[in-house]
Amino acid sequence: MSAPLQVFEPFRAGLPPLRRYWKSLWSRRTFIAEYSRSELREQHFDSVFGQLWLVLNPLLLSAVYYLLIVIIQGTSDSARYAHLTATLFLFYLIANSLTGGVKSITAGQRLILNTAFPRIMLPISAVVIAIFKFLPTLVVFMVIRIVIGLPFTWEMLWAIPVLILTILLALGLAITISCINVYFRDIASFLPYLTRTLLYLSPILYEASALKANVRALEVLNPLFPLLDSWSRTVVHGQAPQSSSLLQSLAWALGVLIIGSYFFLSREREFAVRL
Repeated sequence: MSAPLQVFEPFRAGLPPLRRYWKSLWSRRTFIAEYSRSELREQHFDSVFGQLWLVLNPLLLSAVYYLLIVIIQGTSDSARYAHLTATLFLFYLIANSLTGGVKSITAGQRLILNTAFPRIMLPISAVVIAIFKFLPTLVVFMVIRIVIGLPFTWEMLWAIPVLILTILLALGLAITISCINVYFRDIASFLPYLTRTLLYLSPILYEASALKANVRALEVLNPLFPLLDSWSRTVVHGQAPQSSSLLQSLAWALGVLIIGSYFFLSREREFAVRL
């Protein structure tokens, strides 16, 4: 009896059956959690010093930036330091999602070649890891806020939808850049310059209210600008974010997530050939 023939059809871009795909992805949610935990253990996140470094890195960076601002401007303000710390912590959530997401597909080469599963699980795991890294910094910021003596208000609850929008944007960026890196491997080397540029163009070293009107008109080109501005207003100043900033953040988060997911899913079957 002759052996069965295996036919390899040429690749054609297109979406898989989405209902079956999302059902398969949901059934593997436990794997995503365990895969994220294993990556965190590999990075020594489960140790005291591992978690301490996650906090010290942006904390020391904010202290250096604050010192430079005091030297240049000659004025000191505790709320300014709280703004620097809060926005840096949230910025690192997005930066860590990009850093982990960019190589999530290429680093999972053996897993992709030997196992059938929704490939989008890998950049999702990178974002889950970034969220776990962000949580300790949130606790540290609340301690800083209490020490500085900033008041607590009910408007601070707006931080929850702002954080959800940030996670959606981080997920869309991680999915998009992980797919781009399959075709253009140099994007991983370019990423540190991209994140540093976003750091300086976002309201972190300065507050959005300090910018002139003609400069603020360019904020629509930066997806992080309305998010970080809303985050600072909410968790630092205890104010409700501007509705225009929330709408811009929602548009950026959903736009990047939908477009990035479509690009990823339509090319996913080609990954094994490209790796």
